[in-house]
Amino acid sequence: MASLINMLSVSPKILSPTTTTRTPSLQTRPFLTPFSASFTKRRFTIRAAETDANEAVKSEAPDKAPAKNGSSFNQLLGIKGASLETNKWKIRLQLTKPVTWPPLVWGVVCGAAASGNFHWNFEDVAKSILCMMMSGPFLTGYTQTLNDWYDREIDAINEPYRPIPSGAISENEVITQIWVLLLGGLTTAGILDILAGHDFPIIFYLALGGSLLSYIYSAPPLKLKQNGWIGNFALGASYISLPWWAGQALFGTLTPDIIVLTLLYSIAGLGIAIVNDFKSVEGDRALGLQSLPVAFGAETAKWICVGAIDITQLSVAGYLLGAGKPYYALALLALIAPQVIFQFKYFLKDPVKYDVKYQASAQPFLVLGLLVTALATSH
Repeated sequence: MASLINMLSVSPKILSPTTTTRTPSLQTRPFLTPFSASFTKRRFTIRAAETDANEAVKSEAPDKAPAKNGSSFNQLLGIKGASLETNKWKIRLQLTKPVTWPPLVWGVVCGAAASGNFHWNFEDVAKSILCMMMSGPFLTGYTQTLNDWYDREIDAINEPYRPIPSGAISENEVITQIWVLLLGGLTTAGILDILAGHDFPIIFYLALGGSLLSYIYSAPPLKLKQNGWIGNFALGASYISLPWWAGQALFGTLTPDIIVLTLLYSIAGLGIAIVNDFKSVEGDRALGLQSLPVAFGAETAKWICVGAIDITQLSVAGYLLGAGKPYYALALLALIAPQVIFQFKYFLKDPVKYDVKYQASAQPFLVLGLLVTALATSH
């Protein structure tokens, strides 16, 4: 599953709301500390960053409250437009953001295909499903819950109605969920190594490394997401490389050329991660997170995003052509073309307003390109 040079600084100012609401306090203790049953209330003073006129994002800021007729389906998927929910188990599911699982599941499929050793029999299908469970519900669920825990102060600015800042779920319940999902994922990884007959538990160590990467991505003191380059590349690698490696290691051998190729593809993942940064500019500025839209401004960040996605895929197509696989290279080029069309139709026009439409339209072609690349490497 590079650092910024000459980071732009923004001077803060206080936003004065017309009313002061009482919300549950967001305690700042790390999730590894002992549980506490106390859950106090206090008033919030929200500070946001001053928007420089030359750097301002022209799109409207994200809504501060869910729609009156919010969707229960969106709530279960953990995406914008969700309805307010009081059922604890539905809230727990919302924190894991099921909408983010499919790319990890697809990565396992690509790794299995690249191994050249997957067979459509009960044993291989069962092992692949177990690997998908490890990558999706367990470890992605762990990552998303952990990220929401450490983002609770940002969410209090950008999306105060989300489960943690709104107090819909207690801090002890969130911490318990993080541990259950992490331990469940690592246990599943160990079982997969046994089923694959590995002398060295490579899947377990991939899962452990990915879990550590998720932690340092979200948690201080490193908090990789504070840097737009490093954080988004780490996110791209987590979503593309790690599940691919797990799938390939489960059914075959993870080779150096595949490691390099998937890390290259992770640059496209960096671009995809930038798409989600535009809707959080206000909170990122307020808390000093140097996402690329904050550091470079919305206009420049849009082109960095599409450049990372398109140039990476063109480079992979060139690699396949040079490796004597022209038909796979042509197939990949055919899948890049509609992505460029949707970038101009939606994303480059307004990355906040059309983010969902763009991702729903363009990303299926990108993930199909991943499978084309995987099939090319298996032959």
